[in-house]
Amino acid sequence: MWMKAKLRVGICSLQHDHIWGELRHWQSHPDVEIVAAGESNPHQREKAIARGLPKVYESWQELLEKETLDIVQATSDNATCADITEAAMHKGAHVISEKPMAATLDQANRMVAASEKYGRLLMVNWPHVWSPGYQEWERSILRGDIGRLIHLKRRNAHAGPREIGCDPAFVEWLYDAQRNGAGALMDYCCYGSAISALLLGLPNRVTGIRGVLAKEYEVPDDNAIILLQYDKAFSQVEASWTEVASPPGPMTVAYGTLGSIALVEDQVVLHLTGQAPVNVVAPALEFPLRNGPEYFVHCIQNGIVPQGCSSAKISRDAQEILEAGLRSANTGQHVAIPVV
Repeated sequence: MWMKAKLRVGICSLQHDHIWGELRHWQSHPDVEIVAAGESNPHQREKAIARGLPKVYESWQELLEKETLDIVQATSDNATCADITEAAMHKGAHVISEKPMAATLDQANRMVAASEKYGRLLMVNWPHVWSPGYQEWERSILRGDIGRLIHLKRRNAHAGPREIGCDPAFVEWLYDAQRNGAGALMDYCCYGSAISALLLGLPNRVTGIRGVLAKEYEVPDDNAIILLQYDKAFSQVEASWTEVASPPGPMTVAYGTLGSIALVEDQVVLHLTGQAPVNVVAPALEFPLRNGPEYFVHCIQNGIVPQGCSSAKISRDAQEILEAGLRSANTGQHVAIPVV
């Protein structure tokens, strides 16, 4: 039985723009106490204080040195997540990081190894998971409503981090291939890679393409496509930082032996053989699956390993897909899984 009154939460880095939404979830959770954050950027520290953080250290390392924590929220650039995870778990904290898991497969493997070594929970927070429509779409596929999954497609796109008004500290590292892992490929192909890893597993081989198609300033890539080949299925994962107007239609669709199911914004559309398409009403989100912090606290309190896209294993496999896609795009060759 869970007896501890409050779980002590520390935020390691404020470089990822997702932190500001996640901070509200942490602040509203009755079973946690936000102790402090650690961040080297003075502007980000000021933003955190203005949003109610009680204390902000000048680095995440100082935070871990001076505070005893139960949970660490890692919201750094992708390349730093492994360092934070290892250091936090060494001090006894469970870690929740933002998507994608890391900048490289090696870093993702280090995070999984730290979780196993120290016996701490590791969760990757994927924003799409906390959508009523996505949850219903996933449940429908796992129930077998469309039969065996044959072809999966996922597209994530917007006009670009700078163009949509992301914080300059976030934009800076997203446009840095070392800190991000790539450009749009890492930032947005990660979603489809995680969904593919969950629903289809690891593919046999991966083919990737990427390029700078529209930006007139330097970025690693602003568009990318990764194709995944399985024994009896395909998956197609797309990313764009140049979509200035979104056309109508599904951003996520699965085709099976009995029909198809699509997400159009947050509306689920099921189309079975010989029947008219049906708009499926997704039920409202329910505890403990309403947001990342809520689910992670629930897992800690009940000794549950995070499941679905949130699991460390699925997120690690998504990282392998991304690494294979990046290697393929850079070499012009198919890349076999496992990546070696």
